[in-house]
This record gives sequence, structure tokens and C-alpha cells, in this order.
Amino acid sequence: MENNLDGTFLNGKLDRTRAAGYPLRRREVVAQLLADRGDMLVVAGLGAPVWDCTAVEDHPLNFPLWGAMGGAAALGLGLAMAQPDRRVLVITGDGEMLMGLGALTTIGAQQPDNLAIVVCDNERYGETGMQLTHTAGRLDLPAMALAAGFATATGISSDNEFKAALPAIRTGAGPGFWSIKIRAEETGIGAMPPKDGVTLKDRFRAALLG
Repeated sequence: MENNLDGTFLNGKLDRTRAAGYPLRRREVVAQLLADRGDMLVVAGLGAPVWDCTAVEDHPLNFPLWGAMGGAAALGLGLAMAQPDRRVLVITGDGEMLMGLGALTTIGAQQPDNLAIVVCDNERYGETGMQLTHTAGRLDLPAMALAAGFATATGISSDNEFKAALPAIRTGAGPGFWSIKIRAEETGIGAMPPKDGVTLKDRFRAALLG
């Protein structure tokens, strides 16, 4: 076969270079997600999402996961249920999301309408050497979220699609899920929040509850 509909396979083989050509770049995407955020609560999955969110601002209403791989969506669900009047945005990566797929089923069952999950999908495990994740193949994360019961689940691969999705990501009825294909590249760590978990917990709790 020459290639399938999504361009994953070329001449019958996995196209390992596909993500290097994606036009969207992770730090620019995250900066737009967090522009004019107001009092939105943000959970950042471990690794690049933590650095990218902090590069925008080390905001006290950010909760960065230094570890707990696979826990970002579940933590976002807990916040959304505990704070139903606040918008909750989870920003994570494809590797982290793949480890926490079970949380999607619980989110679909609970139907928190204030929860949005954005996966910055570079089809790589960025923390361990840029190995391919399963999203580099035929795996369709938005289809899995829809099957779990999400109100909205969409794949994004262009700037126009991203800009069109921004209003729903920020304020649309949830639960919503967006998988944004971003370029596979080494962009460096840059800004980092405090590493102490107690400090992060106390800061977030004080900003949220006063």
C-alpha cells in the first residue's frame, strides 16, 4: 500500500519522520491556550507541558505534575468535580495520556461540563529519548475519548483548526478532548516551576481557596 488516509504508513511501513513536519509547535500552542486565562485551573502533565506552561507564567493556579505519569486527566476530573463553577484545563502529552487512558472512561461517566483536556501530541516519549508512541501509528485518541462518552473530541493538525477550536477549549460545554498534532522537536526545558510537591500543593490551594 502506498499510504493510508492519515498518512501514517508510507509504502507499507510506518512513517517515522511524519511528526517532524507538523506545522504547529508546542510552546506556541500552549501560549495561545493560556492567553487571557482568567481564573482557569490548569493541570500540566509531566515533562514538556510543565515547562511550556511555566514559560508562559509560573501561575499559582497551575498544578504541574513532576511525576505521576498518567494522572493528569484524573486530577483534572477531581478538580472539575470539586470546583464545578471553575474552568479546568488539562494540558498533557501523548505519552502521559496513553498511560492514563482509563481516566477517560470515568470522565465520560461523570460528564463534568467544565473540563477540557488538550493533548500536545508529538508522537514521541520526550522524557526518555523521543521514542515513538502509539499515536505515531493508527491509534486515534479523539476516537477513544468519543467512545468513552466525551461530549466533544477532535483532532487538530493545522493553525486554522487550532484557532477555530480555541473558544470551545476555553469555554465550551464539556467534557471536551482535543489532540493537537505538534512538531516532534527538541526545544529545551526553559522555565521550570518549583520542584517541591508540598510547595506546589500549598500554593495552588491558597490561590484556589484563599
